[in-house]
Formats: sequence, C-alpha cells, structure tokens
Amino acid sequence: MPTTAYTDLRSLLADLGDDLLTVAAELDPRHEIAALLAASQHDGRVVLCTHVKGYPGARVVGNLMASRRVLARALGTTEAGLAATYMASKEQSRPTVAYRGPAPVKEVVHRAPEEVAALLPVLTHHAADGGAFITSGLVIARDPDSGRRAMGIHRMMLQGGNRLGVFLANPPLSLYHANAERRGEPLEVAVALGVEPATLLAAVVKLGAVGPDKLEIAGGLRGRPLELVAGETVDVELPAHAEIVIEGRVLPGVRADEGPFGENTGYYFSNSSPVIEVSAITHRRDFIYPALCPWTLDVDNLLSLAAGTELLWQLHGQMHGIVDLELVTGTCGFTAVVAVRDLKPVEVRRVIMLALSLDKRLKLVTVVDDEVDIRNQREVAWALATRCQPDRDTVVYGGTEAYVIDPSAAASGRGSKIGIDATRGRGPEFDRIAFPTAARERAAAVLAGLAR
Repeated sequence: MPTTAYTDLRSLLADLGDDLLTVAAELDPRHEIAALLAASQHDGRVVLCTHVKGYPGARVVGNLMASRRVLARALGTTEAGLAATYMASKEQSRPTVAYRGPAPVKEVVHRAPEEVAALLPVLTHHAADGGAFITSGLVIARDPDSGRRAMGIHRMMLQGGNRLGVFLANPPLSLYHANAERRGEPLEVAVALGVEPATLLAAVVKLGAVGPDKLEIAGGLRGRPLELVAGETVDVELPAHAEIVIEGRVLPGVRADEGPFGENTGYYFSNSSPVIEVSAITHRRDFIYPALCPWTLDVDNLLSLAAGTELLWQLHGQMHGIVDLELVTGTCGFTAVVAVRDLKPVEVRRVIMLALSLDKRLKLVTVVDDEVDIRNQREVAWALATRCQPDRDTVVYGGTEAYVIDPSAAASGRGSKIGIDATRGRGPEFDRIAFPTAARERAAAVLAGLAR
C-alpha cells in the first residue's frame, strides 16, 4: 500500500502547486469566507485565505475535498484508484504512536480561555445561521464504561465565553456521552482541527461494535501511524500535527439551543444539544483554521468516498453483478445510483432492498445497467425516462427510521424509501444508438490534433 508524503495539513498544501488558490484579500469570517469557498468549489482547487478580518496571522483553508484529484493525491493514489485505495488502506489499520519532543500543536497553549471566539476565526456560514459553527472538528473521546476510544465529526456552535453546543446525534460518541451522563460525570473530549484529509476521512468511516478505533484506521489511510500527544487538561490523546486542538468536557445534564444551522441537506436545522465547557486551546503559532462548508462538493466527496464506497463493497460481498455505485451530489447521501450487469428483474429488486437496508440515510435508489454512466445525470435521466414504467418498476417501503436532519420527516421521525428499476429490457428495441467505432476513433484523432 503506498505511503502518503503528508504527515500534516501543511505538507499537503506545500505540494499542491496549481491546485492551491491563495486569496490575499481581507475577508470576514462572518459569511464572507464561506461565501467565497462555496462560489469557488467547482474550480477544483484548494483555497487558502491569508488575511482574516480580526485575526492577524491566522489563515483559513477550505475546499480541501472539493476535488477528487486532490483527494487522490492526499491518499497517494490516482482518481481511478481512489475507491480501491481507500478500501484497502482502511483495512490496514496501524496502532497510534506517541509523539516525541515538543508537539507542533502545542506551540501556543491557552489554559482556561475566557472566549473561544477571541482566539479562533470560527466561520458563520449562511444568512440565517444562529451563530458561528465549527464544522470540521474531529471530536475524540473514550467510553467511560468500556474505555474504547472513538473519533467523529460533529458540528459545534459557539455559545459565548468558553462554551460550545455540540450536536451528538450519531454513535458512538452519542453513546459515550449517554454513559457518562448516566454516571453523572462529564465526558472529556479533544477536538482536533486542521488535519490532513486521510485523518479527516478516518473520522467518517463506518464501524461496527468492535474493531480498530478510527485513529488506528487513520494510520492505514495515511500509510503511517498517527502520532499522538497527551492533552493539557483532559485525559485524551490528540493528534500532535493538528493545527488546533480544543480540550473540554461535555457537561452532564446540560442542554442548550444549538442552531439554526444551514445543514448538508440544504436546509436550516436546530436542536437542543449537549454543551462542551472548554478547558484549553492549543495551536501552532501561525495556525491554519480548516473550513468545511455544508452542502458543497467537500461534503459530497467525503460522503461518496466513505459512505458510497463502503456501501458498494458491502453490496459486492452479498450479490454478484454489482458494478459501481454513486451517491448523487447535493443529496446528503439520500440518493444513490447503482450500476449492474446481467441481473434478472428479481435480482434487481434484491439490490434495491439491500442498498436501502444497509444505509439508513438512503431514501432513493435507482438501478441501471453498467452501459449507463452513473456520474452523468443526463444518462441516468435517460434510463429513467426510457427503461422504467413507474407502476411496474417502482418499490416503496414505508415505516422506516428517518435520518435526524431530514426536514421532510422532522415532525414524525418516521420515513419511507423508494427503489426504481431502470435497467433495460431484453429486446433489440433497447439497443442504444451509437456511431461506428471507426468513425468515433477518427473524430477523436481529429480533435486531439486540433488541441495541439
């Protein structure tokens, strides 16, 4: 398995060349930086903002995952080999190691900070957001019952002073908090900000009840063990090469309004959430704050590589004829297209049932033949329009568990799922039009000559 050259975020940025766009204009962390990142995401370049209003010396980086090209480089592979490399690397987990010497993330230490907002340029994203939100924080904690360690990405809202509201909707960290709360104890956490993409990806890997922890999986994705250092005020180890770490305790029995927040669904979402009391903030001297804008290609590619690739491999393990899978961009992982080869209609139904049951977020699955380019919305729409009869080829499942941030199920918490068979029939009437091979090759050669 290839070893990546990147031990931290900075080594990746230094190697990007033309894939890095540096913005020298002064930008406000309240709305302006997020708007710039969203407007530039289709450019495919990582964006580094070097002048942040109110925070001299601080920088903000965004669109780290907006390009599969950059993501492939971060994992030491090619775009074509991205999914296979991800799946193989994450299975080669490596135990974490202790960092020797002064850790980069502890070049500056603030104990008992009075105001988080005075130290960090946390972004306010959308017009109706209730405040500034940390969106790319890797929350690390240990289960007070089992001692098992976990890491996950959870949004956090600045509540003023040294408090953060944290949205703990997903396990295992939601379970760790419940276990601590049952004991009447705070849950100690460390929030790492500004890590390389491999470690960020490890935070969203789906795990069962047992197995390696995500910090060890990060070692597999990076091709080298993750180096950790002890916390200053909490008994939690944290990435030594992170740009910033926030230490604190999730208070038992305390909840605060958290939101509205423009979520990955493209809608605002509010919640009554647990509260972190911050006990320390450490960072590099000239730290780089990482932005992850909701409902952008950053999130799409993160979901596609982690959740989408995972689902594809699960389907491969249970059925023959599965060729590829794509999570449709902009749908928060709610919609997928699956390409299959030589499956009978009853087998296509089984693909639909399996996919919808394996990922609780998934609401709509369309199955097409592998001759259809599932990353081309025009081709998928063509298959739906010409190979599907809704009364014959649609299946609906009701009474399912809805995903917590799905606005269409907010009132009841219950949802439904739909599957569509858009595979071709068996007759010649389904043969798609095509140019002769020789003509296509000639056209390609002529165009290649003009390009020179």
